[in-house]
Amino acid sequence: MTLTIIAWILIVVLFIVGMAGAVYPVLPGVLAVYAAFFVYGLMISWSDFGFWFWFIETTIVVVVFVADYALGAWGVKRFGGTRASVIGSTLGIILGPFVIPVAGLLIGPFLGAVIGELIAGKDARSAMMAGWGALVGFFTSTAAKIILQLIMIVVFIIAWLW
Repeated sequence: MTLTIIAWILIVVLFIVGMAGAVYPVLPGVLAVYAAFFVYGLMISWSDFGFWFWFIETTIVVVVFVADYALGAWGVKRFGGTRASVIGSTLGIILGPFVIPVAGLLIGPFLGAVIGELIAGKDARSAMMAGWGALVGFFTSTAAKIILQLIMIVVFIIAWLW
């Protein structure tokens, strides 16, 4: 009984960390949600998870990884950015929260894309547009991750209840 309680606490904590990671890129995000399924299997039972459960969940994990990068790049490209701004915005997403603790999550990708474009020789207007595109891509990617990770949790709950 105690092991089951500990397992559920870990599962819920992993779900919370995973959802926070959808917004805050330093946290593991989708991998934390995925890890919760292994905690359940190892500490409670594997019998609730069949082939389709693992197929659906693993597919969603892959889609989240691809969509995370693709949507960020899409936002930058949509606003006229180049590869330099995609790289800059990615670095900004990673470094921003450390350099500017509260606002860095939003300022980081914007500044990263702008700096990337300026280094690549673009004019200030084009660089600013790429920065806005980085924010659009970041918000789109975040929304997609939140939705997909919630779907993962719902699929888990359905498998558990079924």
